[in-house]
Formats: sequence, C-alpha cells, structure tokens
Amino acid sequence: MYSPDPPLNVVNPNRSTNPDFEIVVSHYNEDLSWLNSHSSECCVYSKGGPKNAPNPPLTITPLPNIGREGHTFLNHIVNQYDKLAGVTLFVQGRIDDHVDLTLDEMKKQAMDVPVGQVRTYPFRELEVFDHWDGIPWEQYPCWKRWSSMDTQTMGATPLELFQQYIIEGDRTPVAVGFAPGAIFAVKKETVHQHSRAYYQRLLECMFLGKMAHVNPETGHYMERFWLAMLNPDEYIQWTHADLAEKERNKDGQLAKGRWYRTPIGSVVDLGAMRRGESIDSESSRSLSTSLTRSPNTPASPDTAVSVMSDEEDPGKQ
Repeated sequence: MYSPDPPLNVVNPNRSTNPDFEIVVSHYNEDLSWLNSHSSECCVYSKGGPKNAPNPPLTITPLPNIGREGHTFLNHIVNQYDKLAGVTLFVQGRIDDHVDLTLDEMKKQAMDVPVGQVRTYPFRELEVFDHWDGIPWEQYPCWKRWSSMDTQTMGATPLELFQQYIIEGDRTPVAVGFAPGAIFAVKKETVHQHSRAYYQRLLECMFLGKMAHVNPETGHYMERFWLAMLNPDEYIQWTHADLAEKERNKDGQLAKGRWYRTPIGSVVDLGAMRRGESIDSESSRSLSTSLTRSPNTPASPDTAVSVMSDEEDPGKQ
C-alpha cells in the first residue's frame, strides 16, 4: 500500500539487484508515460502522495515531499550503495524542458559514459555557478518562480557547504559547472569514489532535520554541486588561469571555465542550446565563451525554460 509518510530508507521490492542499467526518477505529479517502454529499468521515487501516483506498469517507492531531486538522488545512493546499477541515469519526472533526446538515445549515451566522467544531455548547455555567498535571486527576474516560494534557509553559504561537504577542504573555487535540472548518468565506480558515509552525511546536512522542507535552499545548491562532486577535475575551476583551451570538451560539453552564464536582469531565461545554438546577449560572455545562434534559430520566448529543476510543486505536500 502507498504510504504518504514512509521511512526514508524504503526500498522498492520489485527492484532488481545490481542491474546493468537503471533509471532513477524523482517524481511528484508528472505524467510518467514516457517511461513506460523502460518500466522494468525504472526506480521511481514518488513524492506526490496516492492521488499523484503513476499508473502501471510503473511501480513506485514513496518518499516524503522534501528536498527536491537532490534528496531523492542521495536517498537512492545511500540506501542502494552496495546494489547500484552498473550505470544509473538520474532524471526528474519531466525532462522535455531540459532534454531533447529520446529515452533510448539517453540510455545509449549513458551506457558509453567512462568511469570517472558524468554524462549530461542537450539541449541545455552546462552553466556556471560562482555565487558562493548565496544566489542573488533578486537580480534574475526569470527566477522569480523560486525566489517567491517559501524557502527553508540553511544559515550557511554555498561556499561553506561546498568546503565542508563536497571537497572537504578550505580551497575556494572560482566557479563550478553544472547541468540545469540535475539530469545526468554515471557509472557505479564513479559514485563509489566517495564512501556511503560521505553521501549519508551530505543527505543529513542538506535535506534532513530543519532542512526537511519542500523547498530548501540546499536543493538548489545540490543541483549545482553534482558534477563537481563526481568529476572535480572537469567541473571545478580553481583559478582564472584554469581555463580549457578549447570551447568544448571531448563529450561536446562546454569545457572548464567556458560554461554559460544567465545574464543578470533576464526576464525570460532562454538558457543556452547545444548544437551551436544560444541566446544573443553581451552579458553571457563572462566565464563562458561567446556562443553563436544560427540565423535560422532566432531567440524566442517560445524556447524559454527555467534554469532550476522543477521536480516538486512546493504548493502541494
């Protein structure tokens, strides 16, 4: 029976042990029919209660509606640490506002990810995060959706959290690169570079106790920390000189220090498109290269997407 308030360590009894591939889904009330063809490979964590539970053939593991997708993914890693799939694809309940590939295409790319690397997906470019004192929501009207919500604050800056829980040291990076929406694939061995205790500590700090909230600020920080945590050599820029020579790395991502920046004052966040497409803005150059939009693909509000993940509806518990 579906429990609206389950323990955090609940495990789906239908889950296979050590599968070769698994899709971990952070769900609230989204239509998951796009996953039906791969239902046997899905581990769906649903936070929307019985009325929002997806229909068969998908089965679910219920979780309380806290912590956004970061809580969901860390919960899975901690509780399945010794039984992780060979490759895990982490997704939200809706991805078509961030990704323009089919699920088969995403799986194919996921299975090719090397140990020590992280696979991200178009159409969103990797973005830069360097707001180490806190995200200045008021400077970005396009992010008003998040700044207007009831938010649980941590009482610590992103830099303090990064130093204490991600790199466990006192170095201060110039910036890190992140995948908007936290949609990525990774091999088990890459996750296992850190101990279970490392992820448990991160889970407890970021999403439990006073941070067990539907919209904790740490959920937005964790979205920005995943790549740096799993592949620091590629996604942490320690100095201004620590800049990739080429615009893109061998996986086609924007390379170190060349990540896209949302211009301050943006009313509509058009994001940045891979395959040579981006918005036109003089403000998008800092810490990223100038991206050129094809003449046949002009910037348009129709392409607007949010830079933040939208896994849960904070207005519904």
